[in-house]
Amino acid sequence: MDVSFDLTDQVAFVTGASSGLGAHFAKTLAAAGAKVAIGARRADRLADLAEEIAASDGRALPVELDVTDADSIARAVTIAEEELGAITILVNNAGIPPKDLTLDMEEAEWDRVLDTNLKGAWLMARAVGRRMVEHGHGGRIINIASVLGWRTTAKQVQSYAVSKAGLVSFTETLALELGRDGICVNAIGPGYIKTELNTDFLEGPAGERIQKRTALGRFGEPSDLDGALLLLAGPAGAYMTGSVIAVDGGLTLSTL
Repeated sequence: MDVSFDLTDQVAFVTGASSGLGAHFAKTLAAAGAKVAIGARRADRLADLAEEIAASDGRALPVELDVTDADSIARAVTIAEEELGAITILVNNAGIPPKDLTLDMEEAEWDRVLDTNLKGAWLMARAVGRRMVEHGHGGRIINIASVLGWRTTAKQVQSYAVSKAGLVSFTETLALELGRDGICVNAIGPGYIKTELNTDFLEGPAGERIQKRTALGRFGEPSDLDGALLLLAGPAGAYMTGSVIAVDGGLTLSTL
């Protein structure tokens, strides 16, 4: 592997790792040489992922985690560092979609989405960022945003878009705050990436319309995010902070 993307001796923590993009990110980081703490509420699926990574000669530690709970985060971060060493890479991936559009949405649903997608990223960045500053070796915080954080649609799920727009702003402001400590804070803004969670939507009429507006004429695969992830996590991205990388097949070149 190119040394610019080599993560040997690095320790990563990936949230929302029980499925979808989080599980893929964990496997990608482990394949690049990092030891990976994988956090999510569904601990049974984390065990399966850890076994899969171990079968490929990687190291993954399942950690039960609720990103909306500061105490849960504190326990998870402590366990990860005791077992794997100081965390040098945080991937804030945990996120959920809402069930309804604005006028049909209950207040509790709005809070659930914002608490998970935005507040959860802040709580994780605060906990891990404090450790990074204490260790004094710098680090990388990578937030998984979305192109919907800066481009909108007529019938967009507003709480999700708001949470991702907030995550973009959080990325930029945190980069300024932590830069002098050698901590680079960046974000990836995926377009429509095929996972087990969105297959029905992407194969339906709405998905067909989105695909037609995408410059490359297809939806993304999780592997399409590997380049941006390894760039921001590894030595190649050492002079990048406050950046948001769109990986969307050219979707945002058109009117959403």
